Parts: sequence; C-alpha cells; structure tokens
Amino acid sequence: MTPRWPSILWVVRHGQSAGNVARDEAHAAGALRIALDHRDVDVPLSDLGREQATALGKWFAGREVRPDVMLASPYLRARETAELFRDAGGCAPDEPICIDERLREKEFGILDGLTTAGVAELIPDQAEFRMLLGKFYHRPPGGESWCDVILRLRSLLDTVSLHYGGRPVMIVAHQVVVLCLRYIIENLSEEEILAIDKQGDVNNCGVTEYRFDPNTGKAGALVLSAYNVTAPMDEVATPVTSAPDALVAARG
Repeated sequence: MTPRWPSILWVVRHGQSAGNVARDEAHAAGALRIALDHRDVDVPLSDLGREQATALGKWFAGREVRPDVMLASPYLRARETAELFRDAGGCAPDEPICIDERLREKEFGILDGLTTAGVAELIPDQAEFRMLLGKFYHRPPGGESWCDVILRLRSLLDTVSLHYGGRPVMIVAHQVVVLCLRYIIENLSEEEILAIDKQGDVNNCGVTEYRFDPNTGKAGALVLSAYNVTAPMDEVATPVTSAPDALVAARG
C-alpha cells in the first residue's frame, strides 16, 4: 500500500534576494519605503542568494536520497533557487520544477513595500489593527493574514498527499510558507508557531525536513527531523543570511 505522505518532505526558503538587501538598506537609512523597481513576484536572487542555492544543490548531490519531485513558488526568487539547485546536481537534471501558486509569498496588500516605520507613519490604523489582532489574524486591505496562507497550504498538502505518496519531495518557497506548513503538519497552535517565529527568521536556503513514520498516529505521519538547517552553506563557507523578505517589515 502506498503511504499517504512523501517518504521525505524538504521545505526550503529561497536564497537571499535583492529584496532582502534592499530591506536592510531601507531600515539602516530609516526610510519609510523599500527601494525596489520590481513587483514582489519579480524580485530576483542576489549574487549571494545564487551562491546559497548552488551550495544547497551541491550538498544534496552527495546525499543518498535526492528529491524526485520539485515544487516551487511562482515568485522569481524561489524559481531561481530551485533551478540553481537542480543545475548543481540537487536533483536529476531533467526533473521538472512544478510551479504552484499556492506556494506564493504572503500577499501584503496596501502594506506592500513599506518598512515598519513606513506603516506606522503612513497607515497608522493598520499598525494598530496588527497590534490588536496579532500577525496571525491581521489581514491588511488587499492582502492576506497567516490564516489565509494556511488555508491555501492545506489544499496544497492535499495535492501532495494524493499524487506524491512514498516519494521524496522538495518545496521551495518563502519564510511564512515554511512556518505555516509547520503549523499544519505538526498540528501546532497559534501560540506555538508564533513562539517559533519569534526565535528568529528562517535562514535563506535553510532546510526543514520531515520523514514519514508509519508508526506515528493511526496511519503514519510526517515527523519533523530537522528545522532551518544551514549545513550546505557551512560546508562550503557560503555566508548564511536570515533577513526577512523585503516586505517582512510589514509582513504578517
């Protein structure tokens, strides 16, 4: 009988993006807006982000088990990470990268492109709503709450379960996606996932790994075996970065 879940599920945040760099510069300068000429969906990897993605692929190339299913967010930085990972031998060279819109970054709506200071000064009511509701439930106009992201990821996991049972699967996406998948797979509470989030940002190209355990629960389950691992970068002395995405200052 084919297991319900993948044999291994890796969830990877994309490499450092140009947006991460621009965000750091905006905060250092005390700016209200992040200087980006792209839509969020079109923000590419930085040079360092490309190195991180390549290091990740080379590391997986030497492992006994590599992913034979590749799923990625449609955002450019995630697609580039998956492609560089594949080019470096992380999976078979002819392995297709399946783009799934449900893996996209959390949508920020009217907060798009603002720093924390920018939200407080330009849209103070939204800063107040976020403080009152908390990041888990706050939905900015035109944007998403964490709950909205979780809803679409539940649908994604149904697809993974239906089509990829028993296979090693990798997902390349974004920080909020990594955390929301943990919330679903591990059946966490709001308080538990926000406590994990508070401990620090998910590293660029950090690897979260689940393995299927047939003895967990009534029919087996995915069990967390590693979270936010940066061994691939450590082995080749590639700098590790964990800055939030460019819009994370305003991110839910």
